[in-house]
Amino acid sequence: MKIADLTAFEREVWDAFPRGRDVESPDAGNDKAEEGRSWGPDRTVRAEVLRKLLLTSCPADGEVAALRLAGVRISGRLDLRFAEVPYAIRFWGCYFERAPLLYAMAVRQLNFSECYLPALDAATIRVDGVLRITGSRIPGEVRLSGARISGAFFLDRAHLGRARSDDLERNPVLQLNHATINDDVSGPHLVAHGTVRLAGATVAGAVNLDEAELSEPGRTALDAENLKVGSNLSASRLRTSGAVDLRGAKIPGHLDLIESRLSNPGGMALWASSCAIGELWLHDAAPIDGSVRLRRSQFDLIHATPDAWPTSVELDGLTFSSLSPQLPADERLELLERDEDGYVPHSYEQLSAAYRRVGDDAGARAVQLAKQRRHRRTLSWYAKLWSAAQDVTVGYGYRPTRAMTWLLALLLTGTIVYGLHHPQPVEPGKAPDFNALVYTLDLLLPIIDFGQEKAFNPHGLYQWLAYLLIAAGWILATTVVAGITRAVSRQ
Repeated sequence: MKIADLTAFEREVWDAFPRGRDVESPDAGNDKAEEGRSWGPDRTVRAEVLRKLLLTSCPADGEVAALRLAGVRISGRLDLRFAEVPYAIRFWGCYFERAPLLYAMAVRQLNFSECYLPALDAATIRVDGVLRITGSRIPGEVRLSGARISGAFFLDRAHLGRARSDDLERNPVLQLNHATINDDVSGPHLVAHGTVRLAGATVAGAVNLDEAELSEPGRTALDAENLKVGSNLSASRLRTSGAVDLRGAKIPGHLDLIESRLSNPGGMALWASSCAIGELWLHDAAPIDGSVRLRRSQFDLIHATPDAWPTSVELDGLTFSSLSPQLPADERLELLERDEDGYVPHSYEQLSAAYRRVGDDAGARAVQLAKQRRHRRTLSWYAKLWSAAQDVTVGYGYRPTRAMTWLLALLLTGTIVYGLHHPQPVEPGKAPDFNALVYTLDLLLPIIDFGQEKAFNPHGLYQWLAYLLIAAGWILATTVVAGITRAVSRQ
């Protein structure tokens, strides 16, 4: 290509590049980039001119070269595959006729702000600074798989993909899988019609998807499996239609889903199994429409009210240190009833431990009692009868005051019955004076011997009553002692 072959506008671009000057079309900023197909020659630069310029031109002495175009139509295809461009490139409000090919490119800084691009193929690109697609409209795929970005990646207000009504599968609209970003990924107000894929990506800073709208109904809207984030993943007021997949994600800070709306009816709305996350914030979020899977995940804090969870959850192996806000155990227990795996003992143990850590012993006991009652549903009929008897009499040992009540009731019954019907002495003339209260205590309390039980021998129905008092005494007195022991040990 010769300089003489350039149009007047292309010559202006060519002359401005070595000095890093901005080049704006005459009407830059007056039209939307997606309307660029109607722009005339005075606003058009051929892609081959830009390629030649970036690969052959040298900066002027004492100047920092850069390509900065605003409101320009790029005709043809910009092909910079495998190229090494040591300059900053900025397109603002530009219209690309064809998708740029930037595969394996190395560039100092790359900026597509408020642009229209049919697609962007930049897999394995290396950017020494910041990469931007801020406010751009890209109906096709943005391929950044394996990218290495030294600065941040900005995709705020970008519109990716296009809405459609068919059920055919399509490739993710944003492919950032296995990429490495040494700063933040910033995408507030991002709109994506198709899957946003961050699987296996490493982000040294934070990921921001506040007020983003991700839509891939019936499939995966956000694929962040094995994502590693240096601090937080903020997605407050996120709107999704499709699954949010966070399996194996590592987020040491917080996962912010405040005021979010996650929806995937009939499927998995939030899949966050085997994760390690500092804090999960779900307060003020709309009820999740779809199931939630948190198996084998670890959280320091889960901040969520019970009404945020869906009717179907999977919690086996989930561990957490604390829950917020502080609620009575009965309001938390209802969630465990929704587990698709049925009775999961580990879930009850985790909830009980959380109440115990904050000093709520009554809440911890309520959870343990609920655990035993839930377990009773899995037993055979005869085991259910014995379990129900334990529940009614002693609350499975978690209601020692109930055992004390039974003891007092049996003591009163025995005192009245034996007060009206004295048992016969074993050795007449040698037996001590009979005392119905002390005799009943002697039957009820194991180990303690007041001498009354051995001295008197009831007959008939009164002998059976004595057997009942002895058996009940062992069970109830042991429960009371165990309850006192637990209380003392917690002190």
